[in-house]
Amino acid sequence: MNSEQIKNSLNISPAIRVGVLGFGGLGQAAAKVVAGKREMILVAAADQKGYAYAAEGLNTEKSIATYQSQGSVGYLEPIGTLTNQSIQDLIEIAQVDGYFLALPNLPNDFIPNVAKEFIKSGWRGVLVDAIKRTTAVEQLLAMKEELQAAGITYMTGCGATPGLLTAAAALAAQSYAEIHQVEITFGVGIANWEAYRATVREDIGHMPGYTVEIARAMTDAEVEALLDKTNGVLTLTNMEHADDVMLEVAGIVGRDRVTVGGVVDTRNPKKPLSTNVKVTGRTFEGKISTHTFTLGDETSMAANVCGPAFGYLKAGRQLHQRGIYGIFTAAEIMPQFVR
Repeated sequence: MNSEQIKNSLNISPAIRVGVLGFGGLGQAAAKVVAGKREMILVAAADQKGYAYAAEGLNTEKSIATYQSQGSVGYLEPIGTLTNQSIQDLIEIAQVDGYFLALPNLPNDFIPNVAKEFIKSGWRGVLVDAIKRTTAVEQLLAMKEELQAAGITYMTGCGATPGLLTAAAALAAQSYAEIHQVEITFGVGIANWEAYRATVREDIGHMPGYTVEIARAMTDAEVEALLDKTNGVLTLTNMEHADDVMLEVAGIVGRDRVTVGGVVDTRNPKKPLSTNVKVTGRTFEGKISTHTFTLGDETSMAANVCGPAFGYLKAGRQLHQRGIYGIFTAAEIMPQFVR
């Protein structure tokens, strides 16, 4: 009995057919998350060199092993396909309800351009990203009418931050008559930076003296040299982070009152500090107070990104089934828990 048959035998509505675009560290973690869900089934995965698609569901362990040993899920026999335009080819042939874009947004318009490929293809469904930069989210927000016309429900900024912490800030704001400050601080620990090359490069792009373009052009040796100088630790302050535009668009607080920063340790799995969001405001009684929402230190970056992403995919699926298309952020829609 395959995974789809097992889910059906439990009298659960048909599983949401999910695809993961990008199969590096984050994409592989996403595949593992879906494997433990009864309400979703991973049917497609794509990387730079190819894709794998199976309507009855992919074998997560084999998919990951194939990628790690051969560099692409396109080598997965007999369902893999090697191609230099994996996303476009996959969209054409796969029956997928929603895709998680576990892709590096390097350059800054990469994910918005991927969204345009979906629009041109005629595909209809749900797209979810964990995009970070304000300017990238602004590009996607400008595509609202195109996405609506295409019958696509797009959920943007739906990882940890922006995403889980943005939603927490939106909820915490309800206690106040006026929001004074939203401060997001994150701690990330990863045992090996090479498992999250693109994510680390995106973080480097936030450092003084660096840009997205510079970080993207860095060789692995150059990244290693930088990490050697910092003992593997990246300290990031006043980042260009999409939490600001998302909270502003939701009408909660102006972007100038949102700050994001954190510490990434690329050589230790333990978080260098606890991840939290602090929302300070004035109540209707005139009192100043701060709500703090802190993530458990035991939860990994992958868990805090992929879990919310699929919760938002489920919420997006419900909107799509009601004929609600366009683009939404984590500050506007609550994620739905995926069993």
